[in-house]
Amino acid sequence: MADRVALVTGVSRRIGIGAAVARALAADGYRLLLTGLPAYDDAQPYGGDPDGVAGLLAELGGAADHVPTDLLDPAAPAALVAEAVRRRGRLDVVTAVHAYSTHTPFGTLDAGEIDRHLLVNVRATLLLAEAFAAAFAGADGRLVLFSSGQRLGPMPGELAYAASKAGVENLTVQLAPLLMPRGITVNCVNPGPTDTGYAPPDTHAAVARLFPGGRWGTPEDAARLVRFLCSPEAGWITGQVIDSEGGFHRYR
Repeated sequence: MADRVALVTGVSRRIGIGAAVARALAADGYRLLLTGLPAYDDAQPYGGDPDGVAGLLAELGGAADHVPTDLLDPAAPAALVAEAVRRRGRLDVVTAVHAYSTHTPFGTLDAGEIDRHLLVNVRATLLLAEAFAAAFAGADGRLVLFSSGQRLGPMPGELAYAASKAGVENLTVQLAPLLMPRGITVNCVNPGPTDTGYAPPDTHAAVARLFPGGRWGTPEDAARLVRFLCSPEAGWITGQVIDSEGGFHRYR
Protein backbone atom coordinates (compact mmCIF):
# COMPACT_ATOMS: atom_id res chain seq x y z
CA MET A 1 0.00 0.00 0.00
CA ALA A 2 3.03 2.26 0.33
CA ASP A 3 2.51 3.95 -3.04
CA ARG A 4 -1.27 4.35 -2.78
CA VAL A 5 -2.88 7.74 -2.25
CA ALA A 6 -6.19 8.60 -0.59
CA LEU A 7 -8.25 11.78 -0.43
CA VAL A 8 -10.34 12.02 2.76
CA THR A 9 -12.95 14.76 3.11
CA GLY A 10 -14.57 15.94 6.33
CA VAL A 11 -11.36 16.08 8.38
CA SER A 12 -11.35 18.78 11.02
CA ARG A 13 -11.77 17.58 14.61
CA ARG A 14 -9.42 14.90 15.95
CA ILE A 15 -12.38 13.09 17.51
CA GLY A 16 -14.21 12.90 14.17
CA ILE A 17 -14.73 9.99 11.79
CA GLY A 18 -12.63 11.69 9.10
CA ALA A 19 -9.61 11.82 11.41
CA ALA A 20 -10.10 8.17 12.39
CA VAL A 21 -10.25 7.17 8.72
CA ALA A 22 -7.06 9.12 8.06
CA ARG A 23 -5.27 7.31 10.89
CA ALA A 24 -6.46 3.90 9.66
CA LEU A 25 -5.36 4.49 6.07
CA ALA A 26 -2.04 5.98 7.17
CA ALA A 27 -1.43 2.82 9.23
CA ASP A 28 -1.81 0.85 5.99
CA GLY A 29 0.83 3.00 4.30
CA TYR A 30 -1.38 5.37 2.34
CA ARG A 31 -0.20 8.86 1.54
CA LEU A 32 -3.04 11.26 2.23
CA LEU A 33 -4.58 14.52 1.18
CA LEU A 34 -7.07 15.57 3.85
CA THR A 35 -9.64 18.30 3.58
CA GLY A 36 -12.25 19.85 5.79
CA LEU A 37 -13.76 23.12 6.93
CA PRO A 38 -12.82 23.78 10.58
CA ALA A 39 -14.89 26.97 10.59
CA TYR A 40 -18.04 24.89 10.09
CA ASP A 41 -17.35 22.86 13.24
CA ASP A 42 -16.37 26.00 15.15
CA ALA A 43 -19.87 27.36 14.57
CA GLN A 44 -21.70 24.24 15.79
CA PRO A 45 -23.08 23.85 19.34
CA TYR A 46 -20.55 21.10 20.09
CA GLY A 47 -17.65 23.38 19.12
CA GLY A 48 -14.60 22.89 16.98
CA ASP A 49 -11.08 21.69 17.68
CA PRO A 50 -8.70 24.67 17.33
CA ASP A 51 -5.62 22.45 17.22
CA GLY A 52 -7.34 19.60 15.38
CA VAL A 53 -5.76 19.83 11.94
CA ALA A 54 -2.27 20.64 13.22
CA GLY A 55 -2.52 17.92 15.86
CA LEU A 56 -3.63 15.27 13.38
CA LEU A 57 -0.92 16.20 10.88
CA ALA A 58 1.65 15.92 13.68
CA GLU A 59 0.33 12.43 14.47
CA LEU A 60 0.58 11.33 10.85
CA GLY A 61 3.96 12.88 10.14
CA GLY A 62 4.78 13.30 6.47
CA ALA A 63 2.03 10.92 5.38
CA ALA A 64 -0.61 13.65 5.14
CA ASP A 65 -1.31 17.17 3.93
CA HIS A 66 -4.46 19.16 4.69
CA VAL A 67 -6.26 21.64 2.43
CA PRO A 68 -9.21 23.58 3.93
CA THR A 69 -12.07 23.45 1.43
CA ASP A 70 -15.65 24.66 1.28
CA LEU A 71 -17.59 22.11 -0.75
CA LEU A 72 -20.33 24.64 -1.43
CA ASP A 73 -17.95 25.81 -4.17
CA PRO A 74 -18.82 23.80 -7.30
CA ALA A 75 -15.20 23.91 -8.43
CA ALA A 76 -13.89 22.47 -5.16
CA PRO A 77 -14.31 18.72 -5.84
CA ALA A 78 -12.33 18.74 -9.09
CA ALA A 79 -9.73 21.04 -7.53
CA LEU A 80 -9.24 18.61 -4.64
CA VAL A 81 -8.73 15.65 -6.95
CA ALA A 82 -6.27 17.66 -9.06
CA GLU A 83 -4.41 18.77 -5.93
CA ALA A 84 -4.09 15.20 -4.68
CA VAL A 85 -2.62 14.11 -7.99
CA ARG A 86 -0.32 17.15 -8.10
CA ARG A 87 1.02 16.58 -4.59
CA ARG A 88 1.13 12.80 -4.51
CA GLY A 89 1.38 11.80 -8.16
CA ARG A 90 -1.76 9.67 -8.27
CA LEU A 91 -5.08 9.03 -6.51
CA ASP A 92 -6.42 5.58 -5.62
CA VAL A 93 -9.07 6.18 -2.97
CA VAL A 94 -11.64 8.87 -2.21
CA THR A 95 -13.41 8.64 1.14
CA ALA A 96 -16.18 11.24 1.37
CA VAL A 97 -16.80 11.70 5.10
CA HIS A 98 -17.94 15.32 4.85
CA ALA A 99 -21.46 16.31 5.87
CA TYR A 100 -23.49 19.47 6.24
CA SER A 101 -26.15 19.12 8.93
CA THR A 102 -28.35 21.67 10.69
CA HIS A 103 -31.73 21.62 12.45
CA THR A 104 -34.46 21.61 9.78
CA PRO A 105 -37.80 20.53 11.30
CA PHE A 106 -41.04 20.47 9.35
CA GLY A 107 -42.90 23.77 9.60
CA THR A 108 -39.78 25.94 9.62
CA LEU A 109 -38.11 24.80 6.42
CA ASP A 110 -35.93 27.32 4.60
CA ALA A 111 -35.17 26.93 0.90
CA GLY A 112 -31.61 28.18 1.22
CA GLU A 113 -30.83 25.77 4.02
CA ILE A 114 -32.27 22.85 2.06
CA ASP A 115 -30.09 23.86 -0.88
CA ARG A 116 -26.94 23.93 1.25
CA HIS A 117 -27.56 20.36 2.40
CA LEU A 118 -28.09 19.15 -1.15
CA LEU A 119 -25.11 21.05 -2.55
CA VAL A 120 -22.58 19.86 0.03
CA ASN A 121 -23.84 16.36 0.66
CA VAL A 122 -25.07 15.35 -2.81
CA ARG A 123 -23.67 17.65 -5.51
CA ALA A 124 -20.14 17.75 -4.11
CA THR A 125 -20.11 13.97 -3.69
CA LEU A 126 -21.27 13.43 -7.27
CA LEU A 127 -18.66 15.87 -8.62
CA LEU A 128 -15.95 14.19 -6.52
CA ALA A 129 -16.89 10.85 -8.07
CA GLU A 130 -16.73 12.24 -11.59
CA ALA A 131 -13.39 13.99 -11.07
CA PHE A 132 -11.91 10.91 -9.39
CA ALA A 133 -13.01 8.61 -12.22
CA ALA A 134 -11.53 10.97 -14.81
CA ALA A 135 -8.18 11.13 -12.99
CA PHE A 136 -7.93 7.47 -12.02
CA ALA A 137 -5.36 5.48 -13.97
CA GLY A 138 -4.56 2.54 -11.71
CA ALA A 139 -6.25 -0.60 -10.39
CA ASP A 140 -8.28 -1.35 -7.27
CA GLY A 141 -9.71 2.13 -6.94
CA ARG A 142 -12.10 2.82 -4.09
CA LEU A 143 -14.86 5.38 -3.56
CA VAL A 144 -16.32 5.18 -0.05
CA LEU A 145 -19.30 7.36 0.82
CA PHE A 146 -21.06 7.98 4.15
CA SER A 147 -24.72 8.09 5.13
CA SER A 148 -26.58 7.92 8.45
CA GLY A 149 -29.17 5.20 7.91
CA GLN A 150 -31.99 7.49 6.82
CA ARG A 151 -33.92 4.68 5.12
CA LEU A 152 -34.07 2.81 8.45
CA GLY A 153 -36.09 5.40 10.33
CA PRO A 154 -37.20 9.04 10.43
CA MET A 155 -35.12 12.04 11.46
CA PRO A 156 -37.92 14.59 12.08
CA GLY A 157 -35.62 17.38 13.25
CA GLU A 158 -33.21 17.06 10.33
CA LEU A 159 -35.35 16.68 7.23
CA ALA A 160 -32.91 18.35 4.82
CA TYR A 161 -30.01 16.28 6.11
CA ALA A 162 -32.05 13.07 5.90
CA ALA A 163 -33.08 13.80 2.32
CA SER A 164 -29.53 14.62 1.26
CA LYS A 165 -27.99 11.55 2.82
CA ALA A 166 -30.69 9.35 1.31
CA GLY A 167 -29.47 10.81 -1.97
CA VAL A 168 -25.93 9.72 -1.14
CA GLU A 169 -27.13 6.17 -0.54
CA ASN A 170 -28.81 6.19 -3.95
CA LEU A 171 -25.68 7.58 -5.58
CA THR A 172 -23.90 4.45 -4.36
CA VAL A 173 -26.26 2.29 -6.38
CA GLN A 174 -26.12 4.56 -9.43
CA LEU A 175 -22.35 5.02 -9.53
CA ALA A 176 -21.26 1.45 -8.83
CA PRO A 177 -21.97 0.00 -12.31
CA LEU A 178 -20.49 3.09 -13.97
CA LEU A 179 -17.20 2.99 -12.09
CA MET A 180 -16.61 -0.76 -11.79
CA PRO A 181 -15.50 -1.02 -15.46
CA ARG A 182 -12.92 1.67 -14.66
CA GLY A 183 -11.56 -0.39 -11.77
CA ILE A 184 -13.25 1.56 -8.95
CA THR A 185 -15.63 0.07 -6.40
CA VAL A 186 -18.29 2.28 -4.79
CA ASN A 187 -19.72 1.59 -1.34
CA CYS A 188 -21.45 3.56 1.39
CA VAL A 189 -20.99 3.22 5.15
CA ASN A 190 -23.78 3.87 7.62
CA PRO A 191 -21.96 3.92 10.98
CA GLY A 192 -25.08 4.66 13.03
CA PRO A 193 -24.87 7.08 15.97
CA THR A 194 -21.18 7.71 16.48
CA ASP A 195 -19.66 9.32 19.54
CA THR A 196 -17.80 12.32 18.18
CA GLY A 197 -18.50 14.52 21.18
CA TYR A 198 -21.59 16.28 19.85
CA ALA A 199 -24.28 14.84 22.15
CA PRO A 200 -25.04 16.36 25.56
CA PRO A 201 -24.88 13.90 28.51
CA ASP A 202 -28.62 13.16 28.76
CA THR A 203 -28.92 12.47 25.02
CA HIS A 204 -25.74 10.40 25.07
CA ALA A 205 -27.08 8.19 27.85
CA ALA A 206 -30.50 7.78 26.22
CA VAL A 207 -29.05 6.79 22.85
CA ALA A 208 -26.56 4.39 24.44
CA ARG A 209 -29.50 2.39 25.81
CA LEU A 210 -30.68 1.76 22.23
CA PHE A 211 -27.54 -0.26 21.48
CA PRO A 212 -27.53 -3.91 22.61
CA GLY A 213 -23.91 -3.45 23.63
CA GLY A 214 -24.76 -0.41 25.73
CA ARG A 215 -22.41 1.96 23.95
CA TRP A 216 -22.33 4.29 20.97
CA GLY A 217 -20.29 3.53 17.90
CA THR A 218 -16.83 5.04 17.84
CA PRO A 219 -15.02 6.75 14.97
CA GLU A 220 -12.61 3.81 15.01
CA ASP A 221 -15.50 1.39 14.39
CA ALA A 222 -16.31 3.26 11.19
CA ALA A 223 -12.66 3.57 10.21
CA ARG A 224 -12.07 -0.18 10.48
CA LEU A 225 -14.83 -0.80 7.95
CA VAL A 226 -13.41 1.84 5.59
CA ARG A 227 -9.99 0.25 5.96
CA PHE A 228 -11.43 -3.10 4.90
CA LEU A 229 -13.36 -1.64 1.96
CA CYS A 230 -10.14 -0.02 0.72
CA SER A 231 -8.17 -3.25 1.00
CA PRO A 232 -7.55 -5.77 -1.81
CA GLU A 233 -9.85 -8.23 -0.02
CA ALA A 234 -12.85 -5.98 -0.76
CA GLY A 235 -12.33 -5.76 -4.50
CA TRP A 236 -15.52 -7.72 -5.29
CA ILE A 237 -17.78 -5.58 -3.08
CA THR A 238 -19.50 -2.68 -4.82
CA GLY A 239 -22.84 -0.88 -4.86
CA GLN A 240 -23.50 -1.67 -1.19
CA VAL A 241 -24.85 0.48 1.62
CA ILE A 242 -23.41 -1.21 4.70
CA ASP A 243 -25.18 -0.71 8.03
CA SER A 244 -22.44 -1.08 10.62
CA GLU A 245 -24.20 0.26 13.69
CA GLY A 246 -23.85 -2.31 16.44
CA GLY A 247 -27.45 -3.50 16.35
CA PHE A 248 -28.82 0.00 17.02
CA HIS A 249 -32.57 -0.24 17.70
CA ARG A 250 -34.41 2.91 16.67
CA TYR A 251 -37.82 1.99 18.02
CA ARG A 252 -37.22 0.63 21.51
